[in-house]
Amino acid sequence: MRKFNLIALNKPFRVLSQFTDKDNRPTLSEYVEEKYFYPTGRLDYDSEGLLLLTCDGHIQSAFSHPENKINKYYWVQVEGDITEENCERLMSGVNLSDGFASAVKCCRIEDPDIWQRNPSVRTRKNIPTSWIEIIISEGRNRQVRRMTANLGFPTLRLIRYRIGPISLLTLQPGESRRGIITKKEVRNAS
Repeated sequence: MRKFNLIALNKPFRVLSQFTDKDNRPTLSEYVEEKYFYPTGRLDYDSEGLLLLTCDGHIQSAFSHPENKINKYYWVQVEGDITEENCERLMSGVNLSDGFASAVKCCRIEDPDIWQRNPSVRTRKNIPTSWIEIIISEGRNRQVRRMTANLGFPTLRLIRYRIGPISLLTLQPGESRRGIITKKEVRNAS
């Protein structure tokens, strides 16, 4: 019997959320040795942060099924000087190519105390950047990036730091921790 059913991984920038790749890009196999653990969702190749893996189909479903509306928390660095009014628009919702999308919460934040990214984020001399914290309960393909771009604020860096009751805490890129979670704990977190 396993002593854990959940792996919380801080997925580094430019790592695929899968175990193999025909183009030989970095994958989860470089960070997770356990067999039969699979991601409960995806995190884009160019996004960083919390990725959950489980060996339990019930837990996987509890985290990923849209009806459960598990909140996903992000720190997002955007190009431009995003305002609280822009955040209110993201909470009111924007039209994307695959339908309407809105944030559960959005607010401007100070630069988070996080690791340096390699390579670093591109900067432009005459264009400022700013950070927001955004919470969504869906998980459509590149949803946060498309939402900020819809308002004219391209995402430069996206870090997921929490999913439901699980957060990165002190995990650095490539680090992981193992634990046990029940389906009830996941559902109570929504």
